[in-house]
Amino acid sequence: MDVPESWRALLAEQHGIGTRRQALEHGLTLAQIRAQVDAERWQRLRDGTLATFTGPLTPEAEDWAAVLACWPAALSHGSAGVRWRMVRRRPDSPHVSVAYGRSTSRTGDLTVHRSRAFEHITVVEEGLPIVAPVHTAVDLAVASPTARSAMSVLQRSALAGGVSGMQLLAAMELRRPTRYRNALRDAAMLMIEGVMSALESSYALSVEGPHGLPHGVRQVPVVVDGTVLFEDVLYSGPHGELIVRLDGWRFHSDRRVAHRDRRRGNAAQLAGRARLAFGPEEVDGDPCGTAREVGAVLAQIGVDGLRPCERCGSS
Repeated sequence: MDVPESWRALLAEQHGIGTRRQALEHGLTLAQIRAQVDAERWQRLRDGTLATFTGPLTPEAEDWAAVLACWPAALSHGSAGVRWRMVRRRPDSPHVSVAYGRSTSRTGDLTVHRSRAFEHITVVEEGLPIVAPVHTAVDLAVASPTARSAMSVLQRSALAGGVSGMQLLAAMELRRPTRYRNALRDAAMLMIEGVMSALESSYALSVEGPHGLPHGVRQVPVVVDGTVLFEDVLYSGPHGELIVRLDGWRFHSDRRVAHRDRRRGNAAQLAGRARLAFGPEEVDGDPCGTAREVGAVLAQIGVDGLRPCERCGSS
């Protein structure tokens, strides 16, 4: 079959996926399309979409097939989360968003979402319309089963996708999610105040909040050997200060980093600050035990407030 060059170029951009309408617009006939399908050189997918090759679809081809089946549409939620490296596992059902009020038909296994702000939340990445990272983070959070898990998902997604707390607030002002609105705003404010890693997010949401601990100051600058470094959390009380350092590395393979942290610890000691260090094993694995340790030192510097969380109270 003599294939128009414009059709070849379109298929190259769309990872071998096209629609019947696109094929006709680029000079093919219905008879030619039918012949390719009947000969099993092409595959019929959903709602007029075609794979112009045999065999399984690549992830990129699956994304194009989902978007083209509901066109105009954009990859969204978990499917967009994979693209933005916010989510590791592709969802069982591809997710796309369309404008509010759009009707879709014969979408098969697709999960279709409708958005009143559709025109304002999409970007184009390598030709494919995708819901922007900041709005994907909000979508993933709103889909969470509880307010606390929504806060964690929002922060982790935003951190993974390079989204700032201010961008989250602006996105929520544009879309005004009705579910978990206050909790999501609180999560964004924590990022604005200095939560900068997934471990810091877990500490704020699993250790501090549920156990009634005071809200520490984030990213406190300290000068060590003439260099400005930052402590993760600082608590101040009438009888002293406590630094909590959150270390996501199991071991220090870099001797310079290990030396820097030793010097930072010594500087805290010389300044009369108590210090505790936790990794994911403590923060994620035993948040209640971590909270008790922090609470014990806070009590020594005159700060009270530790209380059991739901997990503590039921154990």
